[in-house]
Amino acid sequence: MKIDYQSIGLKVGLEIHRQLDTRCKLFCECPTEFVDGGREIRFVRWLREAQSELGEVDPAAIFEARKRRKIVYHADTLNTCLVEMDEEPPHDLNREAVEVGLVTALLMNAKPVDEIHVMRKIVIDGSNTTGFQRTCVIALGGEIIVDGKKIPIQTITIEEDAARIIERKPHEIHYDLRRLGIPLIEISTAPVINSPREAYRVAYAIGRLLRATGKVKRGIGTVRQDLNISIRDGALIEIKGVQELDLLPKVVELEVIRQLHLLKIRDELKKRGVTEQMISEEPIKDVTEIFKKTRSRILRRKIDSGGRVLALRLRKFGGLLGLEAAPGIRLGAEFAGRARAWSEVEGIFHTDELPGYGITEAEVRRLKDFMEAGELDAVIIVADEKSKAEDALQRVKERAIEALRGVPSETRAARSDGTTIYLRPRPGAARMYPETDIPPYPISREYLEELKRRLPPTLDEVAESLSRKYGLSKQIANELIDLEKVELFERIVSETGVKPRVAASILAEHMKSLKREGFNVELVGDSDLFEISKLIAGGEIAKEAAPEIIKWLSKNPGKSVRDALDALNLRPVDMSEVEKKIDELIKRYKSMIEENPRKASSVIMGELMKIYRGRIDGGKLYQMVRERIHGQGGGS
Repeated sequence: MKIDYQSIGLKVGLEIHRQLDTRCKLFCECPTEFVDGGREIRFVRWLREAQSELGEVDPAAIFEARKRRKIVYHADTLNTCLVEMDEEPPHDLNREAVEVGLVTALLMNAKPVDEIHVMRKIVIDGSNTTGFQRTCVIALGGEIIVDGKKIPIQTITIEEDAARIIERKPHEIHYDLRRLGIPLIEISTAPVINSPREAYRVAYAIGRLLRATGKVKRGIGTVRQDLNISIRDGALIEIKGVQELDLLPKVVELEVIRQLHLLKIRDELKKRGVTEQMISEEPIKDVTEIFKKTRSRILRRKIDSGGRVLALRLRKFGGLLGLEAAPGIRLGAEFAGRARAWSEVEGIFHTDELPGYGITEAEVRRLKDFMEAGELDAVIIVADEKSKAEDALQRVKERAIEALRGVPSETRAARSDGTTIYLRPRPGAARMYPETDIPPYPISREYLEELKRRLPPTLDEVAESLSRKYGLSKQIANELIDLEKVELFERIVSETGVKPRVAASILAEHMKSLKREGFNVELVGDSDLFEISKLIAGGEIAKEAAPEIIKWLSKNPGKSVRDALDALNLRPVDMSEVEKKIDELIKRYKSMIEENPRKASSVIMGELMKIYRGRIDGGKLYQMVRERIHGQGGGS
């Protein structure tokens, strides 16, 4: 589907979150690197919504509180303390984290605040033991230039990371507190991004600036990208938790497709004459009797456990629930997401997708007859405890009414395929209020001047320096930076004597291409890459062997480079044996050498590489072939 993003008025704002690599957490002395061996502690909490000073209650808080979940926290004595357990007031704001935030602000030409004030942001999903997240604005304004376009930076904040979910159960959720309190930096852009590709480029540029500080963590779970996306006639949608940078363009594209699809359905519903009253007045009916002998395992399980099957008719919605704009993007999926999130049912069925899931055509016919559903009508069923099923269908009603207006503004969660699912209502203004346990943190002009004098080079400057010093292309220099291998590269070159281009090829080109091929190269450690480079520099293996060794190590975690050499038969060979083999091949192809020496050299090289690939450098082997052909009277 080709989309003209300019004509539909696409606007995207980014919020880039990254964990800071500080010694301790934001409001206590606990380490940010996990330490094993601590004694485990567990405790239980229940969180509920509360009014703000203005007497308002945040809608997102209401959404979470109504679930009345039991929250089980897992702490330990080496990575957590009473601050994480909310049994002790927070300590002073981490100075190291503040400095990283200020350095980032100066690199983005943002204006640091004169005084930092910590705020509380209501979060009662259990990910914070306090029921709120502590956050503070470090700087305002600023900009970055991406592909010649000025991207305004609205805010730079420092906040505490949330606890990590271990397990979800009905009415119960378990959290690991080791991550809670690790400093996060958040960079928020203005909504001036106008295409999926531009969203990627902006996030990439921000990531490079953050890495230039030398104080951000790396690896899975340390980076999260949130997006605010809107189109003309659509709605502002907040999308949370995009983990992979490469997934950003897909998320933007699919959200645009989703909103356009919902606008198309809105227009069709209006043509069909559907009104809010038609939806709101529809009764919810018990249809368990229709399915008392069903072969549907899903319905059978719910009925046998005492649940009921309830149904809702949606007049003139027929054919629209199953209409798919892209895989996973259907109005029926919107209804299911809303029902699951609010009522915690497993899902819904609707007549656009039935018969199916073990539900027969005869059962569907009886269902439609009972619900008095016509050709253009749709029927939705939910099987669960009666109260939960009723609540789920009430949520479907609400979402069906919203379908008449187009796109509802909401918060959605990103999935690994780029689609999204309803998460919760968008938070309101009542969500933020001042933190009274932490004093203001003044920022002096003298301190800022000192930071300006010792600002780190940008990664563009680092790439320029690498290119100039080692004779690398800008592209491979940037790949080393993006893969965070610059320090290892310089160590390999200085300590092993391997050629810079060979080292760069191993660390950047080979690792990147093998990952694309599906090899789990993250299992190959820096020490392994150093050892491979050292063997190449010492002439023990050829540079062509590097990809094969990396492949083998990725499939055999815990094994050494020497183990790989044995398994791949890459031990050094006797050069006199090689010379003897070359002479044998020269003799075999003597007539070809006389007629076409260049072709003969290529043929002989092909035979030799079958035997010695990875064991002898290809350039050296070719030189030996040329010299021995010339020595026996071959042409040029």
